[in-house]
Amino acid sequence: MTKILLVEDNELNRDMLSRRLERKGYEIEFAMDGKEGLDKISSVAPDIVLMDIGLPIMDGWEAIQRAKADETTNKIPIIALTAHALEADREKAKEMGADDFDTKPVDFKRLLGKIEALTS
Repeated sequence: MTKILLVEDNELNRDMLSRRLERKGYEIEFAMDGKEGLDKISSVAPDIVLMDIGLPIMDGWEAIQRAKADETTNKIPIIALTAHALEADREKAKEMGADDFDTKPVDFKRLLGKIEALTS
């Protein structure tokens, strides 16, 4: 079973997305902020990470950059999730090391395709 680490501070977003992913057969782990997300990337060793960008304590940009700089976690795919649909955000996600980028509100079918492409 594919394990997804969902790093999301908004309870409604976290609940909605996790329930839909679980129905598709994914195992979900949670983190509520960037620091906890970074810690769980190491301790949980997920198959993929869905990383919100606007997070407390440590934002998603920094968490992605740190995870990709660490030899023990840099191979784990990360999809950056943000409400900002600007091309500059997409470019910044790539610069920080994200493997893909998607916007919120989430188009579930599109996100599912990205998850499957990065974990197969």
